[in-house]
Amino acid sequence: MQDSDELLGAALAAPDRTPAHATRLGGRELGAQIQSWKVERAYSTDLPEALRAFSGSASAQLELLLGGTGVPAPLLYSAWAGRGTGDVVRPGQSVVHRAGANGRTVPAFRGTVRSRAASSGSDTVTVQALDGAERLRGRAELPRPYHGLRYGRPVASATWCVDELLRRGGIHSCPPPRGPAVAEDPAKPFTVLYASLHGGFNASYGQPETLPAPASYSWIRDGAPFDTALMPKAAGLEVSWMPRSRFVVAGKVFQAELHVNTALSVGSELELKLVFDRSAGAFGNYALNVYFATGVVKITSGTVDGGGTVASWTIPKLASLKGVWHLGFTVDTRAGTAGASTPATVYPRLTAPDGEYVVPPTAPYTFTEASALQPPSELFQVNLKTDVAVECLQVTDRSWPDLTSYTADEWEQKGRWARGAVLDDATVPLFDLPKVSGSQWDAITEIARATLSTAEFDELGVFRWRGPGRFQSVPARPDLTVTTRRDIAALTVSEEIDACRNYCEQPYQDWTGISHTFSDTVTDTVVREIRPGTSVEVAYAIAEDELDIGPLQIEDDVAPIGGHRVRFGSAATGGTSVKGRVTVGSRRDGPNYIVRFTNHGTASVWTVTKDGKPSVQIVPQKRTGDPRQRSYAWYNTNSQLHYGKQVYQAPATEWVQQRQAASDLSFAMLDAGRYPVPVLGEVEVLHDPRIQLGDVVRVVDTSGATLDTLAWVVGIRTTCASGAAPQQTLTLRGTSYNGVPADAGLTPDPPVDPGYGTQRTYSLIEAQNATLDTLTSSKVSYRELLNAPGGAS
Repeated sequence: MQDSDELLGAALAAPDRTPAHATRLGGRELGAQIQSWKVERAYSTDLPEALRAFSGSASAQLELLLGGTGVPAPLLYSAWAGRGTGDVVRPGQSVVHRAGANGRTVPAFRGTVRSRAASSGSDTVTVQALDGAERLRGRAELPRPYHGLRYGRPVASATWCVDELLRRGGIHSCPPPRGPAVAEDPAKPFTVLYASLHGGFNASYGQPETLPAPASYSWIRDGAPFDTALMPKAAGLEVSWMPRSRFVVAGKVFQAELHVNTALSVGSELELKLVFDRSAGAFGNYALNVYFATGVVKITSGTVDGGGTVASWTIPKLASLKGVWHLGFTVDTRAGTAGASTPATVYPRLTAPDGEYVVPPTAPYTFTEASALQPPSELFQVNLKTDVAVECLQVTDRSWPDLTSYTADEWEQKGRWARGAVLDDATVPLFDLPKVSGSQWDAITEIARATLSTAEFDELGVFRWRGPGRFQSVPARPDLTVTTRRDIAALTVSEEIDACRNYCEQPYQDWTGISHTFSDTVTDTVVREIRPGTSVEVAYAIAEDELDIGPLQIEDDVAPIGGHRVRFGSAATGGTSVKGRVTVGSRRDGPNYIVRFTNHGTASVWTVTKDGKPSVQIVPQKRTGDPRQRSYAWYNTNSQLHYGKQVYQAPATEWVQQRQAASDLSFAMLDAGRYPVPVLGEVEVLHDPRIQLGDVVRVVDTSGATLDTLAWVVGIRTTCASGAAPQQTLTLRGTSYNGVPADAGLTPDPPVDPGYGTQRTYSLIEAQNATLDTLTSSKVSYRELLNAPGGAS
């Protein structure tokens, strides 16, 4: 139920009410011109109607009949009307509709115009609008790394995939990437890693590198900083990612950040480390270490598994105030020169649970010690070690031009995003992400149907994803009670055998033994010059069945590497290898693997091997084979005794990749359909604008079926004509069945006539009676003759 105030509640409970609505198009109030309106919501699914509450997507539609204002509506609002008036109802224009009574309204619809139709010679323009689903018409794409197959561990979940599709459509459930687009301007912020941790380690930008064992963590929603967080089960949980851009260490400002809840912990420490690839097989790092018990924050610059220098700050509030913290650190290397040893100035950034942007007690620290200087190198890996719940990790290249002018609003991205989605628990783990097609809304609908989940935009425009457990527990009390004495004008209760599913089978893919392997190596045929201060992009073909790969690793002459690599030479003929001067990024765009080289040095470099050949070598990844198709089934023999075997076999899908997930989905369907649940269709009630899909309504019928039951709202249709009362029709599904059949006092007939096969044959009668006179004198009837003792033998 939507929240409302006491005045609206009183208006809806009063014997008499006056309908009220308000409608804005393009931000302009046009409610007085609305001749009639209709809003319809219902879950769309392939399941029988009585089961549809458990699966599918719901997209609300609004239809308006709009009149003019002294001037005919077609003249004002048709497709050929002047832009001054016509743009208010153009396709894509915003629509906000509210409804209520006695001057009090609540949200009823928020979306955009899909079509308008002007009827010539009339004063009516018909406007049709769709809710937030219209915002998800972009191409469906999901990153498909090979690391889940590499480790035989889940890399994502169905919930993560839905969240990622929403994010690509501009709908966010936590702070978005700071610089998602590949900008031509090399000074603009650029997100090199973004991992929401909303039910998976997969990254929107970048890729997971190492994955922890599933038994060592969980995905939590209660207490998550925004929506869903990674929660370790023991101290020191480790996971790492590769960035999508191996940016050079010198000459810029970059930062790393995440959100944590220190009240949810199994220890008191966190480490976020950026690892840089030096020459000769060595690695350097900048690391943020936070000690929540003491309030100490340290930033280290040095060598991985070697020496370094530590800068330290003590922030008492970090130890005294438990809750959601926004933590990170900024590194300023503008004092360094690309291709040379680099000093850095570092500074921690913190926002406390009470919203305070905490300023550390001392100024930024500049590393000048020899052990802290970073030689020419590029970002190689991002490592996380945590004892606390973590969400929304990201690393940004070129984050801000100056440390001291960096504001709290910029740190928190104030005014740059609004939360538009709420997720459910992360269920249905995935080892390999399925290929998706169509629009983002199409893909979300497919996932919902495959995982017995529901997807919808509510009246406020917020997307809500609910998993298969949504309808498995009945609330202790209903959201609303409707009775035939006052609220219900018409009610039809139906029960059908198609609502019974007592043998439920869920196919799943078994990925056991399936790993990743190298595909055909792609070698460049051209030595490419990268001039100073410029970027070069090259697209290489990649097969549809090949998985995503990260950016090329930069090779040097001291410790040559093989595989996925590029070498930069100081001369077109080979020269010496160059490190720490060229940023290498990559991305996948359909059939293309696009590599971007940006030279931050003062001289040209070439993509050339030591002996003068093209050095770009791309090694795609693919899976070693196809998974085996298996099934898992739950069934109820008692139901089969009463209703016969009623089978539901879910369609085979790539979204179910684990036996336990198949078991859970199969049981959820059995729980929903082991006995037929009544459907209350076409329930005409007094208009209550607070009712939402998924609400529980208590239905009391004292005039017909003497019914008193709870039911889920799975469909809502509301219509209103000017001057008339709104008409609201609900489709309800009972929350439970009406007990197990007892058949008291009944002796059901068997499915086959008991007399079949027991009657005597003509040859037997002839053999037992010598003449017709004998039968005639006995005066036996024909039926008695057929059914005489002894039967057919």
